[in-house]
Amino acid sequence: MTGVDETYVRVFDTTLRDGEQSPGATLSSAEKLEIARQLAALGVDIIEAGFPAASPDDLAAVQRIAREVGTPDGPVICGLARAVRDDILTCWEGVKDAAKPRIHTFLGTSDIHLKYQTGLTRAQALERIREMVTLARSLCEDVEFSPMDAGRTDPDFLIEVCALAVECGATTLNIPDTVGYVTPQEWGALIARLIAETPGAGRGSGIIWSVHCHNDLGLATANTLAGVEAGARQVEVTINGIGERAGNTSLEEVVMALHTRAPYYGLRTNINTREIVKTSRMVSNYTGLHVQPNKAIVGANAFAHEAGIHQDGMLKNASTYEIMTPDSVGWSQSKLVLGKHSGRHALKARLQELGYNVEGDALNQVFARFKALADAKKTVTDADLQALIADEFHGPEEIFRLDDIQVTCGTMGMPTATVKLTNADGETFIHAAVGTGPVHAAYSAIDAIVQAPNELIEYSVHSVTEGIAALGEVTVRIASPSDGRSFGGYGADADIVVASVKAYLAALNRMITSMGYGERKPEGEAATVGLNTETA
Repeated sequence: MTGVDETYVRVFDTTLRDGEQSPGATLSSAEKLEIARQLAALGVDIIEAGFPAASPDDLAAVQRIAREVGTPDGPVICGLARAVRDDILTCWEGVKDAAKPRIHTFLGTSDIHLKYQTGLTRAQALERIREMVTLARSLCEDVEFSPMDAGRTDPDFLIEVCALAVECGATTLNIPDTVGYVTPQEWGALIARLIAETPGAGRGSGIIWSVHCHNDLGLATANTLAGVEAGARQVEVTINGIGERAGNTSLEEVVMALHTRAPYYGLRTNINTREIVKTSRMVSNYTGLHVQPNKAIVGANAFAHEAGIHQDGMLKNASTYEIMTPDSVGWSQSKLVLGKHSGRHALKARLQELGYNVEGDALNQVFARFKALADAKKTVTDADLQALIADEFHGPEEIFRLDDIQVTCGTMGMPTATVKLTNADGETFIHAAVGTGPVHAAYSAIDAIVQAPNELIEYSVHSVTEGIAALGEVTVRIASPSDGRSFGGYGADADIVVASVKAYLAALNRMITSMGYGERKPEGEAATVGLNTETA
């Protein structure tokens, strides 16, 4: 058996096995195959493709992955098996077609598991390990053994178990903290002791020591890194940290810790880090398990900044508040989120991106308005900024005002909206129109009155408050066909159609004012039709 490269950490991905055990995360065979292909592109060393004895479908999925992903230049394809003869035989059927197959067998070794789960004595457990590891090795040269619940197993007995597994042919010893019980300090000490005191498995023996940590106390990544520091050279992880209960150690967190802190750890992996976000999204989409926004590395907020001090630093040099670049893990760029904590520097930069060069006192005026708006809204959008600029520098002139709106819609007829508007001269116009829905009908009626050609390029609806009587807010953005400039509008109302009309009128008023249409009145037919209240 050759020695182990002590600078290289093998990444054992168990997303398709332990990760799939997350409640509600069941994957089809086709989905498993697609994820396995992406894991291979990511560069993982070992894919635990499933638990072949669990079901015929799981066996079929493992077999297909073994044949199609387990190529000579691809990853090791591993299957899990209890320390039971039929499980091990079925596992071998699942992985044997891979160029590099592995059987991973396990048995609970803590007194709790022996007493309440298997009903075995320690002596009986040792005999079972002897028989089943020997069987696995007779089938496959690459055998991994795990003493389940190692974190609560008597260390002296654990050493005896590991020594026996090596004697019977195990090539990888995986030490699992199955219930997420240990702390980093004690875990690191345990791994170091096992490596030092297990006969036939010390440094230079060729045995790979591995750690598999669960996150019940939120310590999975910390425990895994402690194990690595103690000498483990395989980490068992899942994409997005999914898995039983609170999940497993997150692949992205361990890999990027080793990558970002390479001068400290002095270790490397084979992971193509630029594939991390792509893999995360695939797993999230297929399992239906959404990634929390503040999740390290792959969460939506991982490279987002709102605090003014942070944004100022980011605009000067990204390294002030980012220890890795977003593109290094597959994100396109960092995000400066404009909210109540943002400062002038970030606001000015965003306005410049939108085409507004605001300086000095003008910037102070806009910033004061921005702060007031940010206090009322969690996030200030580009449309909000455009509306704010239009109000501040073009005046809040209201060319057209909504007086009344009535809509008819449903399954019994065509959606129809009747709109009553008053212009700046006090003239009233009424028009009715048909549309594909009540909002479209209302916008068509408004267009017939106002006659200001535009393209609706953004329409966003969301709830401001909770409950069935929630206040809804609508943000729209329209573009002028003449020069492409865009104008935003915002409206809020308990009736979402009314909110939509308010937002659209606000955007139209800004466009009309900006383009010098302030003295313009509605033309002939639209005004006549409106006044006669004929339907379009």
